[in-house]
Amino acid sequence: MKIVFCGTPRFAVPTLEALISAGYEIPLVVSQPDRPVGRKQELTAPPVKQTALAAGLAVTQPEKIRNNAEFRTELEAIQPDAIVIVAYGRIIPPWMLALPRLGCINLHASLLPKYRGAAPIQWAVAMGETVTGNTTMLIDEGLDTGPMLLQQECPIGPETTAADLFEKLSVDGALLVVESLALLEAESITPRPQDNLQAILAPLLTREDGRMDFVARTAQELKNRWRGFQPWPGAFTALDGKKLIVHRLSVAESAGGSATDFAPGTVAVDDQRMLVACAQSTWLELLEVQPEGKKPMAAAEFLRGHSNASGMRLG
Repeated sequence: MKIVFCGTPRFAVPTLEALISAGYEIPLVVSQPDRPVGRKQELTAPPVKQTALAAGLAVTQPEKIRNNAEFRTELEAIQPDAIVIVAYGRIIPPWMLALPRLGCINLHASLLPKYRGAAPIQWAVAMGETVTGNTTMLIDEGLDTGPMLLQQECPIGPETTAADLFEKLSVDGALLVVESLALLEAESITPRPQDNLQAILAPLLTREDGRMDFVARTAQELKNRWRGFQPWPGAFTALDGKKLIVHRLSVAESAGGSATDFAPGTVAVDDQRMLVACAQSTWLELLEVQPEGKKPMAAAEFLRGHSNASGMRLG
């Protein structure tokens, strides 16, 4: 079977490696262009490109694909049996969807129709889900709306972060893609339509998603969002008009009194513990914080420098 593979970040690498190991013919790998990375903004090849070149595969990196005549001609000359797309980061145009005889197969890191969109892993954790997984699907012109092939579940533990899930879902998903291709080739699978009424969106994250809202959200909800938004945008609030990043936190039972006695966002100090009142009379303990312009520090260290911390308002 002849496959064109489209992918860009580290998440897509295990699938490319699995396709190579399975012996598929891969005449072309498509990835996004090299981008500046790090403080020095050095032009860096994406992980998929690095993997492909190391395996001796041809790589192309078009800036745009929708109205790219040169790229279209290149793919039409290959006449792939399937196009496999994993975290490529581009909307696939209709001409490309219609090209391969087996279709364009996508690995999506959620149990569709839940969490359609750019950040399914992050939002599943942030919303407090206890189970997520992978779905292979045939891409159509909608946003992750195509018919499903196979699914696999993955538990989300109470302390699991989105960063923890990325590697496991990428490795497990690679095997799911290989299995899906084999079933399609053997005509042994019938794609299943999604129930659009059950759909949940998982939009691209923004920096503001990391802002902690103590008034609207309970301590558990804030912890879930912190877990989901690792490593970016994390969790942050404001103190005296300056940014305060929260690197570690936990849900607390109490602060030596009822949270109803404290307005949400109010700090209470309990035996060198830094607690914050949240919605619905819940408490969040801040374990490690980073004031603007300073290094991360344990909450106890922060409190030593703020003798008047009790009663301070965050947010």
